[in-house]
Amino acid sequence: MEENQNNEQSSQGQTIIINQQQKKSNGLGTAGFVLALIALFLGWVPVLGWILWLLGLIFSFIGVFKKPKGLAIAGLVISLIGIIVLIVISAGVLGGVSNFM
Repeated sequence: MEENQNNEQSSQGQTIIINQQQKKSNGLGTAGFVLALIALFLGWVPVLGWILWLLGLIFSFIGVFKKPKGLAIAGLVISLIGIIVLIVISAGVLGGVSNFM
């Protein structure tokens, strides 16, 4: 009987704690990444392309300072590469036009 009492006390004295973490999202980083991806396909449109690249760059840059950073960093890299390519192409076209005249 004494053994039976010990089993009852030990089973009643246990406390189970379940600690679930909430998944965090980075809205600005995600928005910057999506805008950078859209700009990859629409970057050739004169005004729209520049606006998409700049917005993607700005949102991704702000998103880098929040967690999680993954999509924000990817959007920042894509935006920077896209803007550099656009500047190089624009400089080449403008340089070619000025030499032509």
